[in-house]
Amino acid sequence: MSGKIFQSAVRECSSVLSKCYSSTATRTVTLIPGDGIGPEISASVQKIFAAAQVPIEWEIVDVTPVKGPDGQMGIPQALIDSVHKNKIGLKGPLMTPIGKGHRSLNLTIRKEFELYANVRPCRSLEGYPTMYKNVDVVTIRENTEGEYSGIEHIIVPGVVQSIKLITRKASKRVAEFAFKYARENGRSMVTAVHKANIMRMSDGLFLQMCREAAEKNPDIKFEEKYLDTVCLKMVQDPTQFDVLVMPNLYGDILSDLCAGLVGGLGLTASGNIGEGGAVFESVHGTAPDIAGLDLANPTALLLSGVMMLRYMELYDHAAKIEKACFDTIKEPECRTGDLGGPAKCSEFTNAICKKIEAAGH
Repeated sequence: MSGKIFQSAVRECSSVLSKCYSSTATRTVTLIPGDGIGPEISASVQKIFAAAQVPIEWEIVDVTPVKGPDGQMGIPQALIDSVHKNKIGLKGPLMTPIGKGHRSLNLTIRKEFELYANVRPCRSLEGYPTMYKNVDVVTIRENTEGEYSGIEHIIVPGVVQSIKLITRKASKRVAEFAFKYARENGRSMVTAVHKANIMRMSDGLFLQMCREAAEKNPDIKFEEKYLDTVCLKMVQDPTQFDVLVMPNLYGDILSDLCAGLVGGLGLTASGNIGEGGAVFESVHGTAPDIAGLDLANPTALLLSGVMMLRYMELYDHAAKIEKACFDTIKEPECRTGDLGGPAKCSEFTNAICKKIEAAGH
């Protein structure tokens, strides 16, 4: 072999090795354990990820609310700095007290990092029967505005006005994201969910952006339906839907409805995607009544972690963990109490770890 050919071969091998290394190099991820059962299910996910030898280093951040200059409670600067640095995070459930002076911490995180698309896949789990079979629906929710913009004021005592904010920019980017998601995940149809017959200007603008995105993506089937019609048809036959995209409030309600079709929020993954990063989360409550009792179900946070791994292009690790989780849920004796089983959180976690380790031998 000549010197030039040898050097070229070395460079090519080095390039391949560099790419392989970059895809498996350890990355730092912000971990927000959360409140209530959050620390328990977060510890479960960490243990399962370790068993699967996921190349992740966790940076654990406390998000106990701090009082801002305006007197309202908000997220601490340490969390802001961590997510800005790492660009990716995994978050357990957070409690936001109801009442004056408290912002929703979940909403604050989404707004702070411009996590404009909330993605929730709802899929029937083999071996865990529910009233509905073969559900495979993805809801994509605009995450930064709509009724959740937080624009409220008192007009006169006893009369409060809340403003629904819809912008061309936000509507366009989430509509385009929905079609991009559909194509990249082998989906065939996008449904825009709206009430433009009533809110002609606000929902009308959102719908127009969806129509424009559809024109740019003729290979993906597009339909538009009223929110109430979708809710009716969803409980009649959810298999007629594929990917749904909608404004904030509609997405909050409809994504929970879809979760109910497959067993509840305890089995549902969720990811908040932005232009510069993403935060994946469990969307169920903090369940303070069972906190510290080793009774929590970590599945939602674990599957959100699987979504995160795919976002990070760690596909093999994601598939390994997902399969072990689903195989464990098939076994009634390994299910946690919310799924009708006798297992504790630690026992469910250990069962998944054993399956991962067995698959590796």
